[in-house]
Amino acid sequence: MFSKIMVPVDLAHQDKLTKSLECAAELARHFDIPVVYAGVTGTAPGVTGHTPEEFTRHLAEFAAAQGESAGISTAHHAIISHDPRVELDAKLVRAAEEIGADLIVLEGHVPNVLDHFLPSDGGIVAKLAKATVMVVRN
Repeated sequence: MFSKIMVPVDLAHQDKLTKSLECAAELARHFDIPVVYAGVTGTAPGVTGHTPEEFTRHLAEFAAAQGESAGISTAHHAIISHDPRVELDAKLVRAAEEIGADLIVLEGHVPNVLDHFLPSDGGIVAKLAKATVMVVRN
């Protein structure tokens, strides 16, 4: 049914990704397909890396650890952006197309009043992506 899963990850908030990571791993085992962990970073130093290269190393280590702990095939895809907050959704959709992911599993949030004024990343990705999008609420 699916051939490759992409999971967007925010390395600064790994503790809030539990449900989407578990869901993606379970689907990967069920369909015997790989998971690609995609992360977006800026060019300026941040908490997840002082350079894009350092961020990419951290993302690669994260993907390898997920693969080992879940017993699945994994890869990573680092995305460099000049303005990650503004470009995040479009960059994730483009990444899914580039890596050939036909399923995107991402962590959602509990709906709140701000959702009436600001669209969620999951909603925008679902609207724009050609792939199936599963938003896993925490």
